[in-house]
Amino acid sequence: MDESPGWDAIDAALRPLYGDTEPYHLGTIHKWALGGPDPLDGISVYARMEPVPHWHFVSYGMTELYTKESEDPDESGWGFEFTFRLARDPAEEKPPVWAANLLQNLGRYVFTSGNWFEAGHHMNVNGPIAADRDDSEIRAVTFVQDPELGEISTPHGKVVFLQVVGLAMEEYDALRRWNADGLTAALAPHLPLFVTDIDRRSLLADPEVARAVEEGIARDGSSGGMLYVSTAHWERDGGSTTLRLGALQAPAIADSLRGRLPFGRELVLRSEDTVLAFLPADAFAVAEPEEGVLEVHVPPAALDDLTAAMPAAAGRTAIASLPGLTLEIVPTAMKDRYGEETGEVIG
Repeated sequence: MDESPGWDAIDAALRPLYGDTEPYHLGTIHKWALGGPDPLDGISVYARMEPVPHWHFVSYGMTELYTKESEDPDESGWGFEFTFRLARDPAEEKPPVWAANLLQNLGRYVFTSGNWFEAGHHMNVNGPIAADRDDSEIRAVTFVQDPELGEISTPHGKVVFLQVVGLAMEEYDALRRWNADGLTAALAPHLPLFVTDIDRRSLLADPEVARAVEEGIARDGSSGGMLYVSTAHWERDGGSTTLRLGALQAPAIADSLRGRLPFGRELVLRSEDTVLAFLPADAFAVAEPEEGVLEVHVPPAALDDLTAAMPAAAGRTAIASLPGLTLEIVPTAMKDRYGEETGEVIG
């Protein structure tokens, strides 16, 4: 009887690409299931020369490698395994360990938070994705279906190979104002197989790419209707309402509002205990339809005043065009890749 049918299914998907080539394999000694820190049981890495020299990382551990444990017959585990393509010097003989750590950190986020990833999702990793490269502009990621591996069926259900793609912060800002599919399509001619190069600069420096992105934003607006944030709180006193947002995420919220409300779309901020919704409207209003939920109806003429009050700095602003509404930006305590506070404060 096969003791690891899920693992074998991944190997079978790789065989048409790599044949009997032996990968550089990074195994986990103390597995998550046994109380260890790393959720991935292993990561295989293949050295590639085409279409550009790169390392191709493939994870084992986000799906059910051994036995079927979940109740969903259609998906194996979380339904995906990570892949990552990293530009390499052809003379390199071993892949960098930081890239494997990146995949372990992403897996750890899923296992501890319960929030999974899909193609089109994205996140700011609060620093360079290569932790020791402070000079790198690549500080955010989005996810695409691996262009060569796609999706497979296994004895335990479907598995999507979800590729991590590094983005410069300027590109990530544009993604939030637009959508992941549009941005990655605009970048694709310059990123063969979406290989991540931590030494590259923002592709928006190319006038043609920048024009395509700005035209897409103007045409489509933002598709990101919900943001998970650390702070989305409020106080109400008679006809007055004070909203509190975190300094780290305030500029991103402002960008998203500009990409949503003018197109007739709401933006929802969800924290651990609240839901704060901004809705396009003809007239300003604030409503609390249920406990822990606040709706702010924003007319078009007030949008610029509202977003101007969202810098990455602590402070309070009374929004003149939204009478009775005050926006307070509060400091954000930075956290590391493991969710622990670093001591650094934004705002």
